[in-house]
Amino acid sequence: MTSRLLPVLASSAVLALGLAGCSSGSSADTTADSSDGISIVASTNVYGSIAEAVAGDAATVTSIIDSPDKDPHEYQADGQNQLSLSKAQIVIENGGGYDDFVDTMLSAAENSGATVLNVTDISGYDTEPAEGEFNEHLWYDFPTMQKLVDQLVTELSALDEGSASVFSANGEELKQQLATLESGEADIASAHQGAGVAITEPVPLYLLDAAGLANRTPDEFSEAIEEDTDVPPLVLNETLALFDDKSIDVLVYNEQTGGPQTDAVLEAAEKNGIPAVPVTETLPDGVDYVEWMTANLKAVSDALG
Repeated sequence: MTSRLLPVLASSAVLALGLAGCSSGSSADTTADSSDGISIVASTNVYGSIAEAVAGDAATVTSIIDSPDKDPHEYQADGQNQLSLSKAQIVIENGGGYDDFVDTMLSAAENSGATVLNVTDISGYDTEPAEGEFNEHLWYDFPTMQKLVDQLVTELSALDEGSASVFSANGEELKQQLATLESGEADIASAHQGAGVAITEPVPLYLLDAAGLANRTPDEFSEAIEEDTDVPPLVLNETLALFDDKSIDVLVYNEQTGGPQTDAVLEAAEKNGIPAVPVTETLPDGVDYVEWMTANLKAVSDALG
């Protein structure tokens, strides 16, 4: 599916103005100079967190979208992002139509020397499956994240051979943590294989599928919510009937987006005593990727009882 996420809304004039006013620094919202080590820019703080775990102190990581308060569906790129990308040695993008603004801005920055890690390409998944639409929310897919870790270790080691052993050790530690997350999915599958689940958007589907849960939401419903279009009345009624019929055990919804139809399914879940688990597309403040996903798995497991 071609997502509506992360459009480039900044004009070249705004970018030029932003470039003139930017300063360097070490926070997620600023751009580091060469003395701060390898420069990495990630489209979201999800990939920024993974990059930080692998690179450690050898790199400065800039996450363009760095807070759940920044709605990815309404994000506006700015001049500071352009400056960050102009200096980046490694760029991490999700791909799959999710964050096309990265390629647009990187081209405008004329930074042809940056190594671009496209997670969709790294995943090896078919982006045009015979049935259904490609789910671009790959950070909920732990095997793909392990592949990303391996790629990061390779690229970082090429840029800083002296720290290669550190990158390798960091990568192995993170992959062990990812394996623990996969074990958490397996535990849910063991206890609740085939349990019905409803979603508002396909954001968490990789995790839910790996946990052995059956998505019973009509595709037309979740696709309409993701594309920010009206859900056909018959499809909405079919979705709400899942709650009234107790055909599902849990609702997992994207709390970063909303609207009348999302409110309707949340109300249906509450009315029928079906637990609702919120998920997000970006990291909550104060946690890293592994902590975030651990909490997501626990929330789903707890909701299933």
